[in-house]
Amino acid sequence: MARQERAVQTRIAILEAAAAAFGERGYDATPVTEVYERAGVTKGALYFHFGSKEDLARAILDQAVTTEGVAPHELRLQELADILLLMAYRLPREPVLNAALRLSVDLPSQQLFGTRWPDWSDLLTRLLAEARERGEVHPYVDEAETARILVGAWTGVRLVTAGLPGDFDLVREVVALLRLIVPSLAVPTVLARLDISAERAATLYAEMTAKEGEDRGE
Repeated sequence: MARQERAVQTRIAILEAAAAAFGERGYDATPVTEVYERAGVTKGALYFHFGSKEDLARAILDQAVTTEGVAPHELRLQELADILLLMAYRLPREPVLNAALRLSVDLPSQQLFGTRWPDWSDLLTRLLAEARERGEVHPYVDEAETARILVGAWTGVRLVTAGLPGDFDLVREVVALLRLIVPSLAVPTVLARLDISAERAATLYAEMTAKEGEDRGE
C-alpha cells in the first residue's frame, strides 16, 4: 500500500510540475527535462507515469472540466453560478487548472489537443435546460447560446485582466460578469434568491478543501 501511495504522489508531483511549467512558458517552450527536474523525479519515473509530453498535456486537460466543490442546489442557476465562481477562485491557486486554460487558448496546443470548451458548454447547457424546466429562466433564453456566451465571457475576463496593468481579482471580476448577465436570464423570484458574491466563492473553496482534508484523514 505504501508503494502504491508513493506512486500516486509521484504522478501528482509530475503533473503539477508540468502544469506549472506549461502555465508559465507554454507547451512548446517547455522541455521534458524541466518537468522532471521541477518534480524532483528521474526521467524514467516521468516516462513510467506518462508516455510523452503530449500525454502530460492531455492529462492536464482531462482535469479542466470539474464541478468538484459544488453541491447540488434547489436552484440550478445557483449551481451554475457556483461552478463559475469556484472555478474563478481555484484557477489562480491550482496550477493544473491554470495550465489547462493556457493549453486551451494557445493555438499550437489547440491544434494538437483541441480544447475543453465544448465540454464546458455542454455542462452549462444542461444546467440551463434544467433551470428552464424548473421555471427559473425566462422563456426566451436559448440554453446552448447562453452557455457558449458564458464560457467565452468567463474566459475573456481571465485573459484580459491577466494582460492589463494592475492587480485584478478574478473572483470579483467574474462576480461583476455574472451580475451583468444573470438578471437577463433569471425570473425575478429566482434572481432575488441567488447568491452571486466573492464571499460565496471563498466559502465554497474552504468547504471543498476541508472535505479533501477529511478524505485524506487530516
